[in-house]
Amino acid sequence: MAGDTAPNPEVPITNGVVNKPSADPPAIEEPLALEPSAPEPTMVQTTTEPTAKKSNTQIEETQIEASSKAELTTKELASESTSTESRATEQTSNELVAAKSSTPGTTTTESTSKDSTAEASNTKEPFTLPLLRGKTTLEDALVQEEDMLIRLSLVDKRFDFFLWIVQHKKEIQELVSFQLGLASPEQCRVGEVKEWLHGSFNVCVPIYVNKGVTPTEKRLLIRFPLPYKIGETNYPGNADEKLRCEVATYVWMQGNCPDVPIPKLWGFGFVDGQTFVDPSTVPFTARWCWYFRRYILRLLGYTLPCQYISCIREKPFKQGYILVDFIADPGVQMLSTTWEKERQDDRKRQTLFRDLSRVMLSLSRIPQPRIGSWTIDSEGLIHLTNRPLTLRLHEFENLGIPTDIDRKMTYLTSEAYYRDTLFYHDNRIRYQPNSMNDEEDGRSQMANLAMMRTILSDYTSRDVRHGPFFFQLTDLHQSNIFVDEDWHIKYMIDLEWACSLPVEYLLPPWWMSGRFVDGLTDEHLEVFTNTYKEFTDIFEEEEKLLMPAPINGVELYRTSIMRRGLSKGTFWYLSSLDSPKGLYNLFQQHIQPRYAQNNWKGSEYPKITYKYWATDADEVLSTKMKEKAIYDEKLRELFRKSANKESS
Repeated sequence: MAGDTAPNPEVPITNGVVNKPSADPPAIEEPLALEPSAPEPTMVQTTTEPTAKKSNTQIEETQIEASSKAELTTKELASESTSTESRATEQTSNELVAAKSSTPGTTTTESTSKDSTAEASNTKEPFTLPLLRGKTTLEDALVQEEDMLIRLSLVDKRFDFFLWIVQHKKEIQELVSFQLGLASPEQCRVGEVKEWLHGSFNVCVPIYVNKGVTPTEKRLLIRFPLPYKIGETNYPGNADEKLRCEVATYVWMQGNCPDVPIPKLWGFGFVDGQTFVDPSTVPFTARWCWYFRRYILRLLGYTLPCQYISCIREKPFKQGYILVDFIADPGVQMLSTTWEKERQDDRKRQTLFRDLSRVMLSLSRIPQPRIGSWTIDSEGLIHLTNRPLTLRLHEFENLGIPTDIDRKMTYLTSEAYYRDTLFYHDNRIRYQPNSMNDEEDGRSQMANLAMMRTILSDYTSRDVRHGPFFFQLTDLHQSNIFVDEDWHIKYMIDLEWACSLPVEYLLPPWWMSGRFVDGLTDEHLEVFTNTYKEFTDIFEEEEKLLMPAPINGVELYRTSIMRRGLSKGTFWYLSSLDSPKGLYNLFQQHIQPRYAQNNWKGSEYPKITYKYWATDADEVLSTKMKEKAIYDEKLRELFRKSANKESS
């Protein structure tokens, strides 16, 4: 749709970036790296109906504990007390190999495999293979919705990447020394592997700056995107895209939302050697020249670049990175630590809802001209010219599923964005080898997606098709929010998947009632509805206090959109779009009954409707059954070879 996409004219940043008023934002035991996988795995739960899509409660990435460090069984991965650096690296490498050969994590399944080829001949327990977190039997792997061949390959890829970091610790010290303007790399040290914080898309390595350089030993985090989780192999440049969007989000929020608490960003660098450093870390002369240049640019009416000084390192580092504070405030912890135990406390819950409302209102204070993500160029200027980078895009591309959304694609209408999102759901069916369990399952998936396209206009509004679009944090879950004892928000972290999105996405978080999004039925739906209304009432109070300018002639525009999200069913529709595995259940539970309550129970609905998914629906169905058989055999062969190797 040529008329629906923007040619991406540059969008200038607000002049005069205002830094967060704080000396040194306390540091977090970096939640920046503790994102629980994609929101989608934590959004859905298992279903009990035999015809329903399997869910992913057994997926190891659904429950990342706050205390989970880099899970390579790294208790002794980094014994770095040897006399020479080479010996230390060799020892650490050997321990990584030993850790890799052991099964990391905790068991995610206790099912007994009945496939004799998947069992070691001399053991009674079913043979298992390691995953990034936990392990799996063949029996369990065969029924998972994810491409388990890819998931099982990630263990080796993580090992290789972590080992690469270990082998480049000296360069990392030099890099951080350069970023902070230290006299010598010896004034900082890289934390041991057992201290690393490992999430779904990043690894954070602690950096200690020696006492003497600062009043006390200061702890920072250098954060690297995980290339094996974001599609870097299939789509080179994804890591750079992710990094530039996250950095640009930091810069935009520093300048436009100084009231939203985020960790201090000390600097960042890209693979081409371009590095941006904090002005406070450079000599006085360089800092004075930088301020003078900004003064001249402002005088001449030019857009100001970000408040970091750009320079080129003679020795580029082969991985892009960001350097941030490690948050360790007394009394401050991830919300996920106390959420389940204390969410029934009305005072704390309402305090949290109030602070969340303020964050959402602050981010939406400035309507954006298009749907997309901020990105930063080589001059340090930020532009709203990147595709709306949600984690779903990189997740799909990592699985080899084309999204067909170019990195420079932005949208001028919400309808175009929704239809492109549905399109890569279609591509999951076409390109994932095990996307269908059987023909009945395949027809049901096709029927659901065909209907999702048909009913799109019922859940969106013509009056907001062309905007406004609001900037939002799309990975806003309990482990990315740091609170004090009263549940006041102290830090928001993991800004990597922030986007300017249609106004309909301005919704309360799905997890606020303590249930998976596809578990909100019966009495749990009633609890969720009441909690949704409670959040919206608090949001309305805060919007009244903020008194933003009316939009489309409506005073409390954002609140009205949020209320409509529940009454109109937009919440369920958009939750389905954001959850490839949850779409099936959400459609059945909350969307299908709005049209034909009884049609789902019969077999005629999917048999008739699936043909409208695409003109080649029958051909795709036949092809997928063959691909599923080949996929299952490859899984069996992988387990068979691994079991034979272990037994020998």
